[in-house]
Amino acid sequence: MRGDYQQLVDEISAALGAPATLEDRDFGLIAFGAHESEDDEVMDPVRTRSILQRRSSAAVRAWFEAFGIARAKTPLRIPPDPAAGVFKGRICLPVRHRGIVHGYVWLLDDGHLTDLALGGHGARPDPRIAQAMETAARIGALLADEARAGSELGDLLRELLVTPADGRPAAAAALGEALRDTLRFTPGTPLTLVAVTPWDTSDTGAAPLPSLPGLLAACPLRPGQQAAAVPALAALVRLRPAGALAPAHTVAEHLLRSPRAGGGPAAASPPGPARATAAGPPHRPGTAGIGLGTRELTELPATWREALDAARAARAEPRLGPVAQWDDIGSYRMLTALPATGPDPAIGPLLSPAHAELARTAEVFLDCAGQASRTAQVLGIHRQTLYYRLGRVEKLTGLDLDDGGHRLLLHMALKAARL
Repeated sequence: MRGDYQQLVDEISAALGAPATLEDRDFGLIAFGAHESEDDEVMDPVRTRSILQRRSSAAVRAWFEAFGIARAKTPLRIPPDPAAGVFKGRICLPVRHRGIVHGYVWLLDDGHLTDLALGGHGARPDPRIAQAMETAARIGALLADEARAGSELGDLLRELLVTPADGRPAAAAALGEALRDTLRFTPGTPLTLVAVTPWDTSDTGAAPLPSLPGLLAACPLRPGQQAAAVPALAALVRLRPAGALAPAHTVAEHLLRSPRAGGGPAAASPPGPARATAAGPPHRPGTAGIGLGTRELTELPATWREALDAARAARAEPRLGPVAQWDDIGSYRMLTALPATGPDPAIGPLLSPAHAELARTAEVFLDCAGQASRTAQVLGIHRQTLYYRLGRVEKLTGLDLDDGGHRLLLHMALKAARL
């Protein structure tokens, strides 16, 4: 189906004599035409980022949506704005099917499209525009079909992940049959799950479709539907071979660039600054976790738990993230499996903001297996300063750092506090 999109985009480019790109409604790149111009300014920063990263930022998306593209039923002309990184004007062809917008075709106006009649307000469009809109409608029908298939697979994946153990065989059989019929899925193929947290679940119909290499299905899950305390996205990924998680990492990294990752866009900025910072940070950062591979669909709920735990660990421990595998999170494999409780009374005083430096010192000391010289080097302090701080930690907590049991309690309690 991806080849069909490319062919249709090429048709539009040929009809209008301008380079075109096709993006879904979340501004994820689907296909793009050749740029034959030698003018470097044709590839302005926004277009370049879209092609290289296969997605535009949320700020760019908001900038273009301010022109009404999500509501448009006819082509729109968008003027250039160098301050926003848009050096060339655009013509936007909304891609719709049965009244629903599924994406956009973008044409770079390199000068000869300036006088092209777009229609609207009862005016008749240029025949080339009419032809391009007919092609856009064919693209919309394809995207709608893909969305329906993706939605069905996502619903079946969600059902499997939230179904109690006694109902999982039936749920797995239904998902397996749909995967075979839709994607020619072979039973026994190694699979894993990617968890992206937090994820904006306000628009459940906007989950990613199976368009990334290896991505079979995806579904958003709210806290009441799964074990995590925050909304998350579950993405089912095919592995080749079983132990190679590279496809899952690719999917995770792509999903983390979505405007829905991190819980959705940050609070809207005033129009002026937003226009001036169209390439700036789009939203709060999210994290992603990857579970171990499995060949059994009935084992996917356990894999989902691993993926969630890995994402949670990556959020708690930045050195693990933003994408973490469950088998790489160390002690967090145990800590994330424990029920949520308050901090141990002994370390409660150490967790106050006033003692953040002491808590970090103690954690680094324990991470370094109690080696004073190594700890001092990591912290960039003198060993005497380290000993002074550790003495204060012992007074605050009542723990003896020469006692192995006390060290274990303090170490795990400090790690758990991050969660």
